Amino acid sequence: MKLFRFQDILAPALFGIAVLILWQATVRFFNVPFVIFPAPTDIWSKLIVSLPTLYADFVQTFIRAVIPGWIIGSLSGFLVALLCDRFAFLRRGLLPLGNLAAALPIVGVAPILVMWFGFDWQSKAAMVVVMTFFPMLVNAVAGLQASGHLERDLMRSYGASWLQTLIKLRLPAAMPFIFNALKINSTLAMIGAIVAEFFGTPIVGMGFRISTEVGRMGLDMVWAEIAVAALVGSAFYGLLVALERWVTFWHPSYRR
Repeated sequence: MKLFRFQDILAPALFGIAVLILWQATVRFFNVPFVIFPAPTDIWSKLIVSLPTLYADFVQTFIRAVIPGWIIGSLSGFLVALLCDRFAFLRRGLLPLGNLAAALPIVGVAPILVMWFGFDWQSKAAMVVVMTFFPMLVNAVAGLQASGHLERDLMRSYGASWLQTLIKLRLPAAMPFIFNALKINSTLAMIGAIVAEFFGTPIVGMGFRISTEVGRMGLDMVWAEIAVAALVGSAFYGLLVALERWVTFWHPSYRR
């Protein structure tokens, strides 16, 4: 097991290092202009000297907007999925709205939420809630239907109530679907919060910094923000993967 985990980490790490080396060599060899494509060493230098600014942007975007919005959106989507599973008319009415919500453009919704909730982190958290609610709802409803008819009939033959069947059979069977939604939402939350900051923020945040530095041709700072967002998003996603392995260790996908 440890060998497989080491190989799972080693392969992408070596590939990433190779990409960085190729990137650096290509930029230097072809003398690519700095404003078009800065070299990794330039981005690293800017990242080191801008750590206080990057940390403030990280706190504003990830800690104050992404995490609360992700929790509220995912939890509310799961709770509504339980209601949809209990009452069929809610499922028939709400699930089609999921497709409509998925088609809503972020650049159209974000300015509206900024006007409703203000320029601070609350409007960005609201954008994250909008983006994460329906993926959790759709996946959780599908997961709650994943248990087999034979198992459910067996629970009924034992006289189990809906709640007992939910806790002991249907919710464990739904866990792969729920974690799939949580992982999808982890990436959607970062995208939603950063894009929402393009439309108004109190002069701090990853999205604000990216939009400002692009206007000033500070591409090294833009790429530094992108690198921080990528690292934070990957760590968040990896944490959810590790938690999923711990919770759903019984799933056939983890068998070697």
